[in-house]
Amino acid sequence: MVNRLIPFLRKRSSYIIMAIVTILTISGCATFYQKTVAIQKNIEGGNFESAYKQLDKEKKWATNNHRVLYYMNRGVVAFMLGKHEESNNYFNQADYYIEDYSKNVGTEALVLVSNPMVRPYPPEDYEAIMVNYYKALNFIALNNYEGALVECRRINIRLQVLNDRYKNHKNKYAKDAFAHNLMGIIYEATGDYNNAFIAYRNAYNIYEEDYKNLFGLSAPLQLKKDLLYTAKSSGFNSEVDFYEKKFNIKTPTYKNNEGKLVYIWMNGFAPVKSEWSINLANMGRKDGFVIFGSSELGITYPLSVQNHNSNSSFGDLSMVRVAFPKLVERKPRFNNANLVYQNKKYPLELSQDINKIAFETLNDRMLRELSNNIVRIATKQLLAYTTRKQNENLGTIVSIVNAVTEKADTRNWQSLPYSISYSKIDLKEGNHTLKLEQTGARGARMVNDVSVNIRAGKTTFQVFHQVE
Repeated sequence: MVNRLIPFLRKRSSYIIMAIVTILTISGCATFYQKTVAIQKNIEGGNFESAYKQLDKEKKWATNNHRVLYYMNRGVVAFMLGKHEESNNYFNQADYYIEDYSKNVGTEALVLVSNPMVRPYPPEDYEAIMVNYYKALNFIALNNYEGALVECRRINIRLQVLNDRYKNHKNKYAKDAFAHNLMGIIYEATGDYNNAFIAYRNAYNIYEEDYKNLFGLSAPLQLKKDLLYTAKSSGFNSEVDFYEKKFNIKTPTYKNNEGKLVYIWMNGFAPVKSEWSINLANMGRKDGFVIFGSSELGITYPLSVQNHNSNSSFGDLSMVRVAFPKLVERKPRFNNANLVYQNKKYPLELSQDINKIAFETLNDRMLRELSNNIVRIATKQLLAYTTRKQNENLGTIVSIVNAVTEKADTRNWQSLPYSISYSKIDLKEGNHTLKLEQTGARGARMVNDVSVNIRAGKTTFQVFHQVE
């Protein structure tokens, strides 16, 4: 791309001017966050009816480069309003754009001389996974357990497909423990103890083999109890003995007149993207490569060059400044919660740390894409250098445009939760009122009533997103 672009621009200065006008027009538009700040504030404040109405008016958002984020946010807002079928329709649209996303040659050429914001937003891998998570919750609310199971399976299939695309620097987040855990809960709710046991066992293994090292998150105690219960219910006595010794707990028993409450607590909001940049100096040529790097940071990145003797090559650049997205953590007000019933506390155990998954996923992506970003910046600077040799004034304009347009892609799905916790409680048939106690730093505390109707032998699901 670079070797074809530079000679073309040398000969066609008029095209340079057209590109400048186009890029300046793009850069002059309001940013994505400026356009959507009112909607995001309503979501973060729990004003979902207002957010719903605003989104309904934002027709242009549904057709521009941010359209996948439009449908993701519409899906969340509809979910929070209990419009579960409508929510899944929006998530299906988001799913379509995720699956259909492909690079456009024209757009990529513009990206090369501007910034990644000009292309349709490709969701981060963890964002794509959360689409399936929300769809699973919608299906649960619609009592469509098979549909929910399909979405849970798709989470791990999608992770595998995504990782298979990456030749180098694969994602460390390659398996999802909570998806398997949720599958186990759903299977158990349908009385399929055999498949529930398999799902719980898979979840436990991923927590212990992956999540513990990556995110500092071990298997919840409730998962261990469920693993034992479904093993016993399936007649897997040797597994019961093995895991009772491993966990140092006894297999729980349940009464026939009881049902189960599965309470899922989504807390706060996931991180937002900002921007940072580094300067990489030209450290010379070696074996057909120009080496850019930073002695201070101890990093080097070789770029292949075909025309070593050209006066207009990457070798002529003394330094490149590369902009990257970075995540900014949004710590929630509350970091701990319990359900309280008849003076007994049932802790909501952390089962998915979306905040840490987001940081790990972005870091892995940056390692994969750093070389491409350096090529992009070097191409822009080389374009200015080449243009200046032919026309000093035009070259100056191109340099100014480079500075104006050099931005990282800071779009992201802002309405995702910071973390997911859950608890499972056995209750007698009938109506019950529990207390949700949430506590945080500096004495922060909130208590909410939780009303549930329990049927004997059945599982009742409730989901609450703490947005305050």
